[in-house]
Amino acid sequence: MRSVFTADRLWDGHTVVESPVIVAEDGRIVSIASQTAAAIPGGELHAFPGLTLGPAFFDVHIHGSAGHDVMEATPAALLTIGKFLAKRGVGAYLATTVTAPMDATLRSLNGLAKLIEKAPEGAQTWPIGIHLEGPFLSHAKRGVHPPDLLLAPQIDIFDKMFEAAQGHVRLMTLAPELPGAAELAAHAAAKGVRVSVGHSNATAAETAPVLAAGATSATHTFNAMRALDHREPGILGVVLTRDDLFAELICDGIHTAPELVRLWWKAKGAERGILITDGMAAAGMPDGEYMLGGFPVQVADGRATANGVLAGSVLTLDRALKNFIEFTGATVENGLRLLGANPAAMTGFSDRAGSVAVGQPANLVVVDAAGRLVQSIHMGALV
Repeated sequence: MRSVFTADRLWDGHTVVESPVIVAEDGRIVSIASQTAAAIPGGELHAFPGLTLGPAFFDVHIHGSAGHDVMEATPAALLTIGKFLAKRGVGAYLATTVTAPMDATLRSLNGLAKLIEKAPEGAQTWPIGIHLEGPFLSHAKRGVHPPDLLLAPQIDIFDKMFEAAQGHVRLMTLAPELPGAAELAAHAAAKGVRVSVGHSNATAAETAPVLAAGATSATHTFNAMRALDHREPGILGVVLTRDDLFAELICDGIHTAPELVRLWWKAKGAERGILITDGMAAAGMPDGEYMLGGFPVQVADGRATANGVLAGSVLTLDRALKNFIEFTGATVENGLRLLGANPAAMTGFSDRAGSVAVGQPANLVVVDAAGRLVQSIHMGALV
């Protein structure tokens, strides 16, 4: 089946195409042209006048949604999560773990690996890798990660997790101040794992060796990090001033105030900013109690907390885009970059996410000038 998509503009992940014509067949893009250079071909036409087409979103930090946690690692859980995310414009994500007993973590990683390698029939949005958020985190900045399950960085334990995940670990959060952190960062990087600094009380000096060992990003900037001080800039000062570091942000107006979103945007810019959700099972669900990994989280009025501490979010990436443009005044194209091209570049998945190109799955979003999601398109079909 052939589908044809037109709009005022296309942000393809690299540049703007005016009056685009995108043709998809059997779920993949077969041609991209401009109406000024080509007639609209035959097929089922979906026209979006006054709007912008862009690549589907890529969330590198999400624990779950629609009542399910990725650590359940079952087809039913991931199918439900994927269906919800597809409606919200997400085309791919990293299934993100939370600190748990090691045997439970290994079971989840093995289950996720099998599902990543073979998605069930009818699956929509699906994980393309795994993000390990824990257990190599700081006790001082652990957030809601169980303190008795946190571990010092150990290469042999990381290797057990990497092997259980059958090599599908693509991102790992690591606190730089922990003994052995630099050695583990170098070891993980050599295996193709991107290291993200976070859940950390590190000073600027303590942060440097892990960056030198290959860390490339920062986990939910501002949250679970040593506060910025004019005499000790700490990990946050390093993250905001290093031009080579990517940096995540939860743009929900709860985890980070609009003024700090603007500071982050000025510091990281269009090339290094990454918008995430840190979403958990309660995303898309009514207020109540939900699980994050192995512990309960209470959700009320848009806040997810455990023992009074923020525990992930109920944010969705479409809402993050709208918030970001509202808070900063950035262009839609810049916002789309933070949700697609940048996370894809950071994780090394640019061939599978973050751009619109011939041969790739026809996973697209349609947004207005304010960044509101108008339509999600999955494998060439309207969601």
